Amino acid sequence: MSAAAAPWTAAISVYARPRPARTLLDIATSVVPYLGLLVATAFALELSGFLALALAPLTAGFLLRTFIVLHDCAHGSMFRSRRANRAVGTVLGLLLYTPFATWAHTHAVHHATAGNLDRRGTGDLPTLTVEEYLARSWRGRLGYRLFRNPIVMFGLGPILSFVILPRLVRKGMRPRMRRAVIYTNLILLLLVGAACVWIGPLEYLLIQWPAAWLAGSAGIFLFYVQHQFEDAYWESADSWSFADAAIRGSSYLRLPAILRFFSGNIGYHHVHHLSTRVPNYNLRRAHHAIELLRDVPVLDLRTALRTTRLKLWDERRGNLVTFAEARTA
Repeated sequence: MSAAAAPWTAAISVYARPRPARTLLDIATSVVPYLGLLVATAFALELSGFLALALAPLTAGFLLRTFIVLHDCAHGSMFRSRRANRAVGTVLGLLLYTPFATWAHTHAVHHATAGNLDRRGTGDLPTLTVEEYLARSWRGRLGYRLFRNPIVMFGLGPILSFVILPRLVRKGMRPRMRRAVIYTNLILLLLVGAACVWIGPLEYLLIQWPAAWLAGSAGIFLFYVQHQFEDAYWESADSWSFADAAIRGSSYLRLPAILRFFSGNIGYHHVHHLSTRVPNYNLRRAHHAIELLRDVPVLDLRTALRTTRLKLWDERRGNLVTFAEARTA
């Protein structure tokens, strides 16, 4: 399917308008219950550690939904005011241990370069071509294999992506990004330090991190399957198309209603990549209303889990392949 951008521009713009009441409802059904469940977990911990851990999956669901609100703020789709998006996103970034300005920047780069073989490396999941992988030393191949191992990616990935990397001031960072990292780190140091003094460091970890790890793991999985499926889209810069990358390179992850709620409809990823200004609560409506948006790669949970076997982009075949298939390339 050829995906010229023009046919969708006018139709999708109808859905790229934030509604204040709906935005406030999003916050009321994400941030508020997440904070409430943290308090409930603290009380539950006084009775039983197992009871506190039992609340972690539900808390993680609302934390993931809170991240979607931050995500929409980064795209300027939660509020009509740019200042409001930035202010709310910055506050939510503290709840998510994430410098809002730096995350918004790298995520914008992801949207501008998704599927572009010549612009990999910022805001995306590192993906090698078969040729690049075979050209690596055995140490390089081992490192890549370890990184793409599901246990590492979804187990250690949340710690790396949300605890370690956001704390780092990288060489060449713009001053605004550097300040965002430093200020966020300082505020978090004060907040986490105060929490540890108030309730104890072990209690803080038991209240906060089981849910944070589950939410982070789920978030990485969602990000993975939205672009890492067999017939994904990768092209060199001279033939890359923004619209094709959105329609052919972003999956529609078909989820049950309860998972759509907690994931903020992000499964309608093709709609989101075609227009980042569509808020999460309008993604499903746009998908069903615009006929041309329905002819996209579709995954369900079963097929999504199978995509974790795919590791490398085979330029000759034009699809993602397993390590075993790469040996026969």
